[in-house]
Amino acid sequence: VFLQGPMEPESGANETTITEFILLGLVETPGLRPVVIVLFLFAYLFTVGGNLSILAAILVEPKLHTPMYFFLGNLSVLDVGCITVTVPSMLGRLLSHKHRVPYGACLTQLFFFHQLAGVDCFLLTAMAYDRFLAICRPLTYSTRMSQTVQRALVAVSWTCAFTNALTHTVAISTLNFCGPNVINHFYCDLPQLFQLSCSSTQLNELLLFGLGILMAGAPVTLIVTSYIHVAAAVLRIRSAEGRKKAFSTCGSHLTVVGIFYGTGVFNYMRLGSVEASDKDKGIGILNTVISPMLNPLIYSLRNPDVQGALWRVFTGKRTLA
Repeated sequence: VFLQGPMEPESGANETTITEFILLGLVETPGLRPVVIVLFLFAYLFTVGGNLSILAAILVEPKLHTPMYFFLGNLSVLDVGCITVTVPSMLGRLLSHKHRVPYGACLTQLFFFHQLAGVDCFLLTAMAYDRFLAICRPLTYSTRMSQTVQRALVAVSWTCAFTNALTHTVAISTLNFCGPNVINHFYCDLPQLFQLSCSSTQLNELLLFGLGILMAGAPVTLIVTSYIHVAAAVLRIRSAEGRKKAFSTCGSHLTVVGIFYGTGVFNYMRLGSVEASDKDKGIGILNTVISPMLNPLIYSLRNPDVQGALWRVFTGKRTLA
């Protein structure tokens, strides 16, 4: 039996149009709600605190005023945005026991999620390009990765992601939703909305596949190509210490890339499945919660410069440099 939100009659048609969706959330068992609320509140506060700490460390530490950390600072802002788009509203519904989400709010959440995730795609590519230039083209690095180039890469990332997010939002707004209106997830996203549409989603799925190739396929190809060159250059370094340092920086970035793209591919390239399952929720948690939460740990645990800067941020001590 499906729960139905309020519906308004369409003019000149027997069909009805959904004005609200019902998000089932992560748990339907009342006893588990307090546990989920505590866990996700902790995850949210840890992610926001961790990423803002990384950002503060980059801003106050002169040693971190380099292109790599400029991109990392931007990534930290994006991670805060990504988790803020999904988790607070989910916690609000759990606390209020209200699962209804207006149609407009659902599409707004979808737009901002794809906007921020899209920038993430291109920013991770820019970071791989930065490592490629730093290790393979060290003599021309400062001119090829000037402040103007850094800002241009970030601006292009935001523009491309905006175009992608707006295209998907406008395309899904043309679909008819006439019931059922229950989404077995904790946030609004394309695959789940496709399953509820009364009209054909063929064009939308083609758009998702086509733009997915541009938004994920092209960046992954560039990242892999960059790191093949990087690996070849690092293996030519004679000193073991030099090789270790180069692989350490690249290892952190590759870990983040693996988590981000791995969950993304599982989430959007399995459109053949008939109905949403708990696996989709698990992938959603990895994509929207675990990935942003792990990024500060991945980048700080293996980086003495970031650790030192974080220590100075928390103790209030400033460097003399």
